Amino acid sequence: MGFNGIGADLSVPGMIPWEIIVAYFAIALGFVLYYSRKTGGLKGYKTVDFVYIGIGAAFTVVWEFFVGPLLDKIVPPGLSAFIGFGFFGRIIILFIIAGLVRKPGVGMLSLAIFDILGDIFHYGFSGEPIFVFYEALTYGLFIDIAITIRRGNLFGNFSTGKTKNGIGAYAQKHQELFAAITGGIIGFTWAFPDPFFYSGFFGPFLYGSIVNWQKILITFAESIPGNIIFGIIAGLIALRVARVLGQ
Repeated sequence: MGFNGIGADLSVPGMIPWEIIVAYFAIALGFVLYYSRKTGGLKGYKTVDFVYIGIGAAFTVVWEFFVGPLLDKIVPPGLSAFIGFGFFGRIIILFIIAGLVRKPGVGMLSLAIFDILGDIFHYGFSGEPIFVFYEALTYGLFIDIAITIRRGNLFGNFSTGKTKNGIGAYAQKHQELFAAITGGIIGFTWAFPDPFFYSGFFGPFLYGSIVNWQKILITFAESIPGNIIFGIIAGLIALRVARVLGQ
């Protein structure tokens, strides 16, 4: 039973305790909200920022659910655990949007819109609003934490040639290096949500699914190489796109 397909099961053996999940979200979200106040929060957004977010989220849905699955068919069976074009396309598209907007909240807002559009065109709304929280407060939040730490200069794309935000002259001269490193780090963090947050908590919470920690750890290890590689690629692409658009 439950509400909207949410079983709300907190007694599945092996699942991550709900207190840890709540504590993580509270601390991480509080960190972003505190520092985003310095940039004016959503008041600091321009119309073009929302346009970028909306178009990016929509294109991500098209790629992940329609284009990506077609490309996945050409992946040899032995590499399917390491390569997923649908997910890798999501990394590239959303990194580009984050590199253009560069304001805390862009990650969470983009992933929330992506999830809602995905429900409309693919999944249906069973399990909501849990999936909105899951997407926004894991994948999206990791982007926003990176933006906050980098003080808006997410992939090294500076709008002027002057040193600013304490990044230093070295970063100005080696933007590609900083873009690659930042993209790789965020890509690595994106290896955590599906095996740990979903398989370790949200799956059991929603549907009472079995928690298999051996499978969780293997899935996590398998996803790391591809996520880092495509994170690096996405960071470099985001930097180039920002330069072309004058951001």
